[in-house]
Amino acid sequence: MDDLPAPDRGERDRRPTIVQAGLKGLCPRCGEPTLFAGMLRFADRCSACGLDISSFNVGDGPAAFLTLILGTIVVIMAITVELMFSPPLWLHMLIWIPVTLAGTIGTLRLTKGALLAAEFRNAAREGKIDTRP
Repeated sequence: MDDLPAPDRGERDRRPTIVQAGLKGLCPRCGEPTLFAGMLRFADRCSACGLDISSFNVGDGPAAFLTLILGTIVVIMAITVELMFSPPLWLHMLIWIPVTLAGTIGTLRLTKGALLAAEFRNAAREGKIDTRP
């Protein structure tokens, strides 16, 4: 990641919150809407402040969070519908597959942006094992 000096107090005040960065695609350093280069693809660098966004690695975290969170919500809703109305299996599939896909795709950008902003804010680095005696 960038080896830049610590931000001054004024720069820290301009930083977006993790939620703002995720919702609006804001750079976690300067707050400009330069985090994404496409619908779900991060930009390589912030065009406003030069932050090397490509050095961050959110990996599969967003997808894992969404699988667990949305999966739980959809399962609870499906069980509730089953117990209240007892619809046939094909109707469950017709309802819950699109709901799950739309929920995942619709919130993936938010989750990716928020995790990258959290990684920046907490100065997270890749773990290394020191094997020296």
